[in-house]
Amino acid sequence: MKVIIKNVRLSFPSLFQHEVYAGESTEKYAATFLIPKSDKATVNAIEHACKQALTDKYGDKIPKGFKMPIVDGSEKEFIGEDNVSIKATTKKRPQLINRDKSPIHEDDSILYAGCYVNASIDVWVMDNSYGKKILCSLNAIQFVKDGEAFGSNGNAADDFEDLDDEF
Repeated sequence: MKVIIKNVRLSFPSLFQHEVYAGESTEKYAATFLIPKSDKATVNAIEHACKQALTDKYGDKIPKGFKMPIVDGSEKEFIGEDNVSIKATTKKRPQLINRDKSPIHEDDSILYAGCYVNASIDVWVMDNSYGKKILCSLNAIQFVKDGEAFGSNGNAADDFEDLDDEF
């Protein structure tokens, strides 16, 4: 089930190269989206899509034990307690577009952890030997606006004094 999430913070983007976990490529592109808990419409839309995906697969007899894709920020420090997060991945590189819908390329340096984006994701059910989960596939991301970059140490020029040419 497709969900469009709007004006959320982009975190842990691996959009131009495959994500690396524990030193190994996951062979997937990935992004995590931080959603304010106060954005009840978006959170409810994702929860509804999760329930609908389960109902579509199992009807009235939904088995217990499914791990949901929404993570509460109070459980993970990097999310922030006022947020929830959702991660989406894809084996095929997602479409990345600017505000005017023109393609974004890696050299553009427009998409970074901390900017605001819209995202198109598909919610689906995995029930196999790898586990019982509701997962999200990443379809596309649209840049919305700049935000404070995560992990930024500020301006390096502020850390040093001007040096004259004499040693």
